[in-house]
Amino acid sequence: MSNLQLISESVQKGRAKETVTYITEAIKEGVSASDILNNGLLDGMSKLGVRFKNNEVYVPDVLVAARALTKGLEELKPLMISEDIKPIGKVVLGTVKGDLHDIGKNLVKMMLIGNGFEVTDLGVDVSAESFVNAVKENEPDIVALSALLTTTMSQQGEVVNALKANGLREKVKIMVGGAPVTQTFCDEIGADAYAADAASSAELAKSFVIHKQ
Repeated sequence: MSNLQLISESVQKGRAKETVTYITEAIKEGVSASDILNNGLLDGMSKLGVRFKNNEVYVPDVLVAARALTKGLEELKPLMISEDIKPIGKVVLGTVKGDLHDIGKNLVKMMLIGNGFEVTDLGVDVSAESFVNAVKENEPDIVALSALLTTTMSQQGEVVNALKANGLREKVKIMVGGAPVTQTFCDEIGADAYAADAASSAELAKSFVIHKQ
């Protein structure tokens, strides 16, 4: 098994130390940062995402794999910078105002990073104004909004309206998700896409940036 396959496997199993070790070995062998990233780290997270979507692995498995991915990216970062590797797209992400839930948001974040995105995570209880400011500052391709309560769902619509009011709506794709959120609600508030789970969110985001290119 090649080091790239070993990196992929170690990410899927959530073995951070092994991931770093195999990356170090691959770098010594002269493997490019691009290969290590795409065919090792991101390959592992992508495969785990498919298994998560199929209910073959669960939230704790994804969180452990995310730690391995993060450690791997830290190890690879200097080489990525030297090779000038760019993310495939940029996402501003957050849980809307009045909502303090973050597990779903964090899963989406890791799936996005695992698919090559640069993610600006605004955290929880994020106001529409804060989303607007983050879009102005970061110029993302996508804004991803999470809401886990029926009482905070309407805040997703507030963010859409705030982006419209500031002339930013046409510059970004807006994705919404969370337990009470539906495709019907997504359509009602004028968002671009609804995703039922973290893996689907990453797939949708990827389709948006590929279509944009």
